[in-house]
Amino acid sequence: MTERLAHCSCGELRAHCTGEPVRISVCHCFACKARTGSAFSVNVTFLADQVRTEGPFQTFVRIAVSGRQNRFRFCPSCGATVFYDIDARPGMISVPVGAFTDPDFPDPTVEVYAERRAPWCNLDPRIAADDR
Repeated sequence: MTERLAHCSCGELRAHCTGEPVRISVCHCFACKARTGSAFSVNVTFLADQVRTEGPFQTFVRIAVSGRQNRFRFCPSCGATVFYDIDARPGMISVPVGAFTDPDFPDPTVEVYAERRAPWCNLDPRIAADDR
């Protein structure tokens, strides 16, 4: 069974993920852009029982446009987000792909908020659009 380790910048907060993910997505929403400081985010989602976390974390709750809650868990020392869950996907935990520090991580298969994509950002056309 595949095991992957995600961690924050200082290594105090970790997420051990086992098995195959439910989805790997690229998101162009404004909240993800602000959270990552980048033009988009890349996130992998697992069933909650596939993820075991270690270390201290703080939680930031953001209310989405839909009114649902998104709960981001980040390291209190370095501030890096290591995992999060959103009401739109109950029973699942998402992890920013960059937290795995794995250049061979599988490709994303879903793109959300494509209408907010930066005009210079050209992704693989095989990535399917999703309505969130």
